[in-house]
Amino acid sequence: MKATTTPLSGVLLLEPRVFKDGRGFFLESYNENIMRDLGITDRFVQDNHSYSTRSVIRGLHYQICHPQGKLVRVAVGEVLDVALDLRRSSLTFGRWHGEILSGENCRMLWIPPGFAHGFHALSSEAHVLYKATDFYYPECERTVLWSDADLNIDWRLDRPAIVSAKDAQGSLFRDADSFD
Repeated sequence: MKATTTPLSGVLLLEPRVFKDGRGFFLESYNENIMRDLGITDRFVQDNHSYSTRSVIRGLHYQICHPQGKLVRVAVGEVLDVALDLRRSSLTFGRWHGEILSGENCRMLWIPPGFAHGFHALSSEAHVLYKATDFYYPECERTVLWSDADLNIDWRLDRPAIVSAKDAQGSLFRDADSFD
């Protein structure tokens, strides 16, 4: 597995070895030993599968009392996956980074606890799979407004975004809860 650092401290772009032939392909999406060698020692407790259609933006979500690290990949389709650093003690606090993840490129993004996460479905449909290091607690969930002008996230929109009512009412970054 190839790991590339990103401009955000702790966020890694992971590229598994993909074995392709005339039948299709095989890849190992998670191996505890390999992850440990890359410095990812968090224990995963929940797997999630999200289906979205083109132009759907989900996020930017995080949990304040049970922060989740996420190992994100796309099985079908293509998304712009975005991490936003909410760790006040971090040199990259308030900065975001996005990567294109797709069923074609087989890349994954490791987003440690202390970040908000969201994605934009760039293809007609997208199946996003992610492992989480803590369980989902609705009472702890927070949302940073995806369209906050202060963040200036380039979501690569070519048409109006489709967002949930909850996501449309997210907090501005300057008002969001953060981590010490």
